[in-house]
Amino acid sequence: MTARSRALGAAVVCVAVLGALLTATAAHAASRTVRGGRLDWGIKSSFQSYVTGPIAKGSYSLTGGAATVGASQFRFHSATGSYDGDTGAFTAAYSGGVRFVGHRGSGGYELDLTISRPVVRIAGGGGTLYVDITSKAKGTGTVTTSTAVPFATLSLGGVDMKGGGTAVRLDNLPARLTSQGARSFAGYYTAGTALDPVSLEADVPAAAGTPAAPTAKPSKSPAKKAGRAEADAIEDGAFDWGVRRTFREYVTGPVADGRWALTSGAQDGGALFRFPAGEGTYDGKKRVLRAAFDGALRFTGRQGLDLGLGGVRVTVEDGEGTLYADVASADLTGKKVPLVTFSAKGMKPKDGLLRLTEAPSTLTARGAKAFGGMYRAGTRMDPVTLSIALTDEARLPALPDLGESASPSPAPRASRTPDAKAATAPRAENTASGGPVGGPVLPVALALGALLTAAAAFGLVRRRRTRTG
Repeated sequence: MTARSRALGAAVVCVAVLGALLTATAAHAASRTVRGGRLDWGIKSSFQSYVTGPIAKGSYSLTGGAATVGASQFRFHSATGSYDGDTGAFTAAYSGGVRFVGHRGSGGYELDLTISRPVVRIAGGGGTLYVDITSKAKGTGTVTTSTAVPFATLSLGGVDMKGGGTAVRLDNLPARLTSQGARSFAGYYTAGTALDPVSLEADVPAAAGTPAAPTAKPSKSPAKKAGRAEADAIEDGAFDWGVRRTFREYVTGPVADGRWALTSGAQDGGALFRFPAGEGTYDGKKRVLRAAFDGALRFTGRQGLDLGLGGVRVTVEDGEGTLYADVASADLTGKKVPLVTFSAKGMKPKDGLLRLTEAPSTLTARGAKAFGGMYRAGTRMDPVTLSIALTDEARLPALPDLGESASPSPAPRASRTPDAKAATAPRAENTASGGPVGGPVLPVALALGALLTAAAAFGLVRRRRTRTG
């Protein structure tokens, strides 16, 4: 028996044990509303490498709050849909998209493909991944836009979707291109081609009898410093920043093999981190903002990677902004270090909310030292978004919803340097190995018992990573 067969056999037994327990709780299951969560999918890693390699000489861009996970996965967010614990029927639509372009000519890009809004539907033991897709056909250049295309079939490997848990988690579901997907994929691959596996999470909380009334947000006015005009007070605020996409990919790649951790109230929005609970002052006449935010962020990994950022502060004056942070790294440790600068021209309050959305940011000299010389001063970093509530009625924009159980530190994927990409042409096949592990989440005691039973019978099952084509 091959190692793959043994791993699949053990996974099936684990699923069988979990399935029995899930069935026992089915009496308590009811139709649930899906909200929150994330879907991680690389589409096809070899296609990414081809697009960004020396032949196509292209790139990809993210839309709708999509993020990257490691070096070759995209993270889609904020699921909506439904889950029936009695039948196992599950539908989850995720937000965000990715656009690939390459082979630039005089008339624009010959390769132009956008995949967005992935929807997973599971029923009767099988699954389908639908996407909205806009593609330019090879040769003719004809642009086609289609919605809800059944793009890939998903193999569940015997997972029993019935149960009464509060979340659904499915990992590494093998995916194969459908005939409709092949046509929409501009002819780059044939039907049946193995795509990158799909992992997803979604919250499916039990229906509450009566929704809780929203809690009134306390005003910070009593805490204003003496001598300050009341109009200058900030009621609340949030600073959103992803640091740098390629840095996040490097951290979780095989070189650094690292992770990040959020503490003190910082939040993970997929493509960015949120530092909340802003306090400070805003002078509307001079348009001067001084604000401090909660939250801390720490990146760790091999190669001596250890970078901590906290004590986030922002100042805006004369149309220019600066992000400061308390930094702890091997090359620089200090308080209120200026990390990046950004343009804030035209930033004006509207309906009590002062907003600056996705302003380009540039690394300072001291910021470059904080990153250990990985980037030079003047390097473009991720854009910054600043939201300041000047009145108690103003509400801050919501973050992309990654769900209650999403890991803040994604699994590592291939990357050589912070900006490196492989450069190989796409191949027709990408054989998936292993299978899904997971299902509707059980109470901790039941899930632990099931896993211990399976482990005792079969030993440690080593998950095999899908081989990229």
